[in-house]
Amino acid sequence: MPHPEPNPFARIPLPASPFSGQPGHAQPLQGLTILVVEDSRLACEALRLFAQRAGARLRRAETLETARAHLRTYRPDVAIVDLGLPDGRGEALIRELALARPRSAVIIGMSGLPEGRGPAMAEGADAFIDKPIGSYRDFCALLSAFLPDRQDMLRAEPGFALPAPDPLALHDDLERAAEALRQDPGSAGQRFVGSFLAGIARVAQDDVLAEAGAQAARGAPGLQRLRDLVDRRLAREGALIAPVR
Repeated sequence: MPHPEPNPFARIPLPASPFSGQPGHAQPLQGLTILVVEDSRLACEALRLFAQRAGARLRRAETLETARAHLRTYRPDVAIVDLGLPDGRGEALIRELALARPRSAVIIGMSGLPEGRGPAMAEGADAFIDKPIGSYRDFCALLSAFLPDRQDMLRAEPGFALPAPDPLALHDDLERAAEALRQDPGSAGQRFVGSFLAGIARVAQDDVLAEAGAQAARGAPGLQRLRDLVDRRLAREGALIAPVR
């Protein structure tokens, strides 16, 4: 009988829930739907935990096309839209959401580049989040300004420490960036992949990669250095998920 293939992820512990072992708690967003338009697995992880803690249903779209498909079937109570997406700019979707009737209750722009705040707000966003996502308590405080019927519960929410970034999600995001960088991305592609890397690097607390990504997003030269940085980090992260032998 052949031996089963080893599990390549056996050395990676499953992310622990920050709520395990806690007594019952209020869920201030119970019954609400949050649509997150974000192509990074890593950046979406904190929002998934926030929604889990608050009792909301989170749905994720990785592209503008997928987000618009979601919006043809339901209207989210909260929409969180990253500005740099594979098939276009998130500002366009923010504008569509702001003009739609019925309008989503809360529209939030999000980016790894602080200069994204102005364009997002100009297109109709109610608020803006800088990556990495802040604490759960700050997230609840942000929403409380736009959900008056839930303000008391949201303001009473305690904080919690997020688990360390998921190495598998980080590796997947870096692989995507590396594939884009292996080709000649052109100026628009350079800005996209730079913004993408700036966002995930800030979540991973990698200041060197975050700065290099931000420079690429602004059109500065230095793509080869960015390729080298990503390749080195892939080698490092790949060691964490090497097959057990």
